[in-house]
Amino acid sequence: MSEFKLPDVGEGLTEAEIVTWRVQIGDEIKVNDVVVDIETAKSIVELPSPYAGTVTALLVPEGTTVPVGTPIIAIGEAAATSVQTAGEVAASSDKPVEEERQAVLVGYGPRSSGVPQRRRPRNGGPAPEPTADIEPLLKDPEPVEGSALQNPELVEGSTTAPARPSRALAKPPVRRLAKSLGVDLSQVPSAGAIVTRAEVEAFAALGTPAPMAPAEPAPTPVAGEQRIPVKGVRKMTAEAMVSSAFTAPHVTEWVTLDVSRTVELVDRLKADRRFADVKVSPTLIVAKAVCLAMRRTPELNARWDEAAQEIVVPSVVNLGIAAATQRGLVVPNIRGAESLGLVELAEALGELTATARAGRTQPAQMSGGTFTITNIGVFGIDAGTPILNPGESGILAVGQIDRRPWVDEHDQVVPRWVTTLALSFDHRVVDGEQGSRFLADVAEILRDPALALTY
Repeated sequence: MSEFKLPDVGEGLTEAEIVTWRVQIGDEIKVNDVVVDIETAKSIVELPSPYAGTVTALLVPEGTTVPVGTPIIAIGEAAATSVQTAGEVAASSDKPVEEERQAVLVGYGPRSSGVPQRRRPRNGGPAPEPTADIEPLLKDPEPVEGSALQNPELVEGSTTAPARPSRALAKPPVRRLAKSLGVDLSQVPSAGAIVTRAEVEAFAALGTPAPMAPAEPAPTPVAGEQRIPVKGVRKMTAEAMVSSAFTAPHVTEWVTLDVSRTVELVDRLKADRRFADVKVSPTLIVAKAVCLAMRRTPELNARWDEAAQEIVVPSVVNLGIAAATQRGLVVPNIRGAESLGLVELAEALGELTATARAGRTQPAQMSGGTFTITNIGVFGIDAGTPILNPGESGILAVGQIDRRPWVDEHDQVVPRWVTTLALSFDHRVVDGEQGSRFLADVAEILRDPALALTY
């Protein structure tokens, strides 16, 4: 029997929630069959099985959050193996598993050599090569010495007190905070296996360990009160926004403008046969305007490197589009958006939003963004003060486009389509003059899209 342990699917994640099991006890599965959907701190991820055989036990119920390295499913020999109960599997899980039968997903299992181990075939033939679909997950893992991935005693429910790992475990926002404060995580005393934000802040402020607070009893719900656990994407968003708000010095500028010509262009594109298979909206024109404005002001596409004390200007625009989902806010990005034509950009926007709303955005699609657009106008909101996506220096909020009285160039009050743009930027990277020029360029294109030809 083989146990499939929860892997780190990327981004240095430490835990995940079991959302939906795709298999049941007794099912026959093959290598690379998707067995479960998990929710990480960034998205819903489908996990393929590294084993073939019969599902003998589902070790973690749906809705449960477990740390990386926890056994989540037991898989026995195909057909010939009788189905075990969860209790029998748990009892047998104390037995050592042969090294060659261990899965080699990212961040899971010990590394004995530079070559990933493969399962030993039952018929004595040559070991099968991994399939193309699972290949990205079969990279040589890099377990953290002393972590739960190498020491079962660090897994939840263990009665053995864990030893402090030589390389401290912490979630990405906490690591970024420690780096910005100049704190060595390995020196921060922690009450558990994972260093928390509060412990980093206490260590930085006092240079002494954070006091071990006694365990508090669970709060008693007040009549009529609902308590919603914060985990997964929503928890990651909360941590990222706090880190961004208190790390980057935000500046926000506003402009209200007549976008009637943009609305007219959107109507014309909807009737154009080249755009028949894609969704055309004002967001498409805003996205194109942002990419064009970046040519004159690339600082809005840059980022601050705290460790090197440098400004890094990427060669491409990875344009993030904030999307509200049932599980929280996600910001996937369109890579190389500046090189796309209008039809290609519309196709990319459509795929991005459809995937996000379905909860299938992968962690890789949300990393490496350089600038973000958030459309708050869809909620009937005129404007707001957006917070930067961590690692970026600019974010543009687009308010609702509605009919308002407007004084035209002839001093006549006429009804026009009007919106408000709000640009927030990191003042360490972007000066007021640069931020103002960028916002003015975007507004100019939206006032008259024909001016895009001059950029």
